[in-house]
Amino acid sequence: MIELTKDGALWTVCINRPEKANSLTEAMLTELAEIAENAGEARVLVLTGRGKVFSAGADLDEARAGLALSPVWERLSGAIARFEGLSIAALNGTLAGGAMGMALACDMRLATPHAKFFYPVMKLGFLPQPSDPQRMSALIGPARTKLILMGGQKITAQEALGFGLIERIVESDALLEHTREIAADVLAAKPEIITGIKQMI
Repeated sequence: MIELTKDGALWTVCINRPEKANSLTEAMLTELAEIAENAGEARVLVLTGRGKVFSAGADLDEARAGLALSPVWERLSGAIARFEGLSIAALNGTLAGGAMGMALACDMRLATPHAKFFYPVMKLGFLPQPSDPQRMSALIGPARTKLILMGGQKITAQEALGFGLIERIVESDALLEHTREIAADVLAAKPEIITGIKQMI
């Protein structure tokens, strides 16, 4: 359900469970974390999904059984944040719940026009993953973070762009191609230049 495609130093990770809105099981999250932790050969790491939803977050059955409180979410977002190359969330559709963490940990986020963004932890009776509010607030500010996490609001792609939650809106059929265009200079650069710029930013 997790597909990894390696095109030289460009690694594309695809969540492939569209019949379940790409909801994430503990095994899937562990596999994603292991890929990110062992992506030293990659210069660009792209996260995307199959279908019209990037991910609906935790698989509901597993969430009720304890997945919502599992440390694997932080393991995954932490591994992405530590990746020394360029990480891009190519959001093919809606991003919801705990799946927000891996996208927030990326260096940038692109989304399709129909994507929506929501994180209904308050309604479900859970706290968000520890690093998610901080990363979200760094991108969009405290009030808008509270709008999503406490107000339970669904944000459209256009609103997300205005907030600074995503960097660009890209049509579905051009999403991965546009990601490659952004990645081109990184793929051609020396590793020390890539890490140097990231550290300076």
